[in-house]
Amino acid sequence: MIVAITNQKGGVGKTTTAVNLAAGLAQKGLKTLLVDIDPQANSTMSTTDLGQINGNMFDVMTGRLGLGDVIIPSAQENLWLAPSRIAMAKLEVSMVGELDAPYRLKDRLDELDGHYQAVIIDTPPTLGLTTVNALVAASHVIIPIQSSYFALEGTDDLLDTIDKIKARPNTELRVLGVLITMFDRRTILSRQVSEEIHGVFGKLVFDTYITKSVRLEESPAHQCSIFDHAPDSSGAYEYYRLCEEVLERVGS
Repeated sequence: MIVAITNQKGGVGKTTTAVNLAAGLAQKGLKTLLVDIDPQANSTMSTTDLGQINGNMFDVMTGRLGLGDVIIPSAQENLWLAPSRIAMAKLEVSMVGELDAPYRLKDRLDELDGHYQAVIIDTPPTLGLTTVNALVAASHVIIPIQSSYFALEGTDDLLDTIDKIKARPNTELRVLGVLITMFDRRTILSRQVSEEIHGVFGKLVFDTYITKSVRLEESPAHQCSIFDHAPDSSGAYEYYRLCEEVLERVGS
């Protein structure tokens, strides 16, 4: 199972979902690898001390290092990290015109030969070559959508990109689900946006909603997942439920 967490819009809870889904799967006993290919490196900074990093995904994608050379263990059992750094911002320029450009990440993950039971990929908020690499490498896609005005803006472009990837480079790619994030049950707007998202995506929408949570916002500062930072919080309960839904959908 290789899951890309993708949305070209920023601020939709993509990194929060990548970090906590990976942590939840690890907590369930799956050997899990979190791959950060976002130049902002928020998944990396949310998971580990930057002083532990000797190499990063830019080194891997440009062939300077193997993926196994940069993977480091997290503080959580069963969870490893392939870190990113700001150097990833230079990746797309370096890949322009290269015939193997869309396949770099897939080739590197293939070298691991199934060592990890779950791979979660945190992508940048763009539809460029870096995100295309994630979609070519992935078996599944999760699309986080914030329950706010303009929530669905740009989703047509994302779905079009996914369809193009499915047409040729990765015919096995499957949209696992759409995840409603930052949901506020107190507001009419959130409920209206939720209905609109359901109207567009139907059964693809996960039953689990991720509600607005101070604890979720705090956990990256402590370099840990919501399960370690606030295991009794609503955020921990929701991401645990999401893990169960993901595993159920992958198995179906």
